Amino acid sequence: MKSITIDIINEKAIHLLQDLELLKLIRIRKEKAGKKDATDWGRYKGAMSKQPIGEVDQQLNELRSEWE
Repeated sequence: MKSITIDIINEKAIHLLQDLELLKLIRIRKEKAGKKDATDWGRYKGAMSKQPIGEVDQQLNELRSEWE
């Protein structure tokens, strides 16, 4: 089974798709309102402060050395 997303431009298309569903050729699944992306990236904005690349490298090296 393959899934595709389509944009309905004309209401007549909905009726045609419903007819195809009645013939058991396709299955129509309606999107939930407001769910465009699985992750709401906006809530993470500003969660991390900017750091100089040297500090980031140092922290990564410390983390890596803890595993050894």
